[in-house]
Amino acid sequence: MPIGPVTEALVEHSTTFRPPQLAVIVPSYNERDNIELLYEKVALALGSTPWEMIVVDDDSPDGTADVVNELSRIYANIRCLRRFGRRGLASACVEGMAVTSAPYVAVIDADLQHDEAILPQMLAEALNGADLVVGSRFAEGGSAGDGLSQTRLSGSNFANKLAGMIAGQAVSDPMSGFFLIRREAALAAAPKLASDGFKILIDLIVTSARMGKPLKIAEVPYTFRPRHAGESKMNPLIVIQYLGLWVSKMTGGALPPSFLLFGLVGGTGVVVHLAVLGATTGLLTGSTGMTHEAVFVAAQITATLVAMTWNFFLNNNLTYADRKLRGARLVTGLLSFFAICALGGIANISVANAIYQWDHQTFIAGLSGAIMSSVFNYAVTRAFTWK
Repeated sequence: MPIGPVTEALVEHSTTFRPPQLAVIVPSYNERDNIELLYEKVALALGSTPWEMIVVDDDSPDGTADVVNELSRIYANIRCLRRFGRRGLASACVEGMAVTSAPYVAVIDADLQHDEAILPQMLAEALNGADLVVGSRFAEGGSAGDGLSQTRLSGSNFANKLAGMIAGQAVSDPMSGFFLIRREAALAAAPKLASDGFKILIDLIVTSARMGKPLKIAEVPYTFRPRHAGESKMNPLIVIQYLGLWVSKMTGGALPPSFLLFGLVGGTGVVVHLAVLGATTGLLTGSTGMTHEAVFVAAQITATLVAMTWNFFLNNNLTYADRKLRGARLVTGLLSFFAICALGGIANISVANAIYQWDHQTFIAGLSGAIMSSVFNYAVTRAFTWK
């Protein structure tokens, strides 16, 4: 059968195309000034190894995705996966791993703090049988260098100690953001990973072990470097998210990582409620002719509405930053939050009253009702308000 021009082109391509052996996943947000230099350094390090770079960008306002797309018009092995309405390092890594055919995937930060020169050594360890290879700042020969301030180094050491309590095996740097893993092993664990986590490495280690598929781990030391350009993403929210992940893993996944943040927001709501209750009571008492009972009811309603509004906007910007409501959805979300919390309040009273009737322990009854309403509000608002 004669070969047409299209078939000839496909045959020629099939003889020259080399499928990637390694995919380098780069989660990014506002990293436009780092991407091109990172690509050049990784290309230099990997040499003739077939590889590709997948930049997973959370719709950076600085135009990071535009820079990657321009580079992809020059280099065939770089592309951008641009996400809209979603945020989070862990989910970005998983999505990047899912769109490559490479048998091995490496995760590296865009800020050039990780030493890309050790990628060939990490890949060699994987080819020799390791499921997971960690780029370690704390293994023998590694160093935090000038990449961490003394405060952040102390915080990192503490976080590593917490991680060591749930890792189940010796890892010198379980908080590392620089690692290489068999794609098959990563995707096997992916459905059970915390999508709202900031540190995915420890989650991969713990989740794989609990699935009965513990990872064979190797480590390659490197020296952590200062950020090249842009601003660090480390902030108090990320610390809380990590603590939420730790609590989740310590409880075997019974408590999702976001539940801790939701609970902390609820705690601030109690403070707001009491402050507004006191202020409103003071304003109404003696100046309106209302009875003490009427003053309390009015103040309680005001405080409840203010506290629920406070909780909604704080959760929208913190707990559910990766699915933040905007525009018309912000209004409908607020109304649904009010309705759900009202139902939670009814559940609180019902459970507390039932337990009190059973054993007349005020504290236990009140605490049980509060826990019941907290769990109810978290589960239902996650399913409906921030679905």
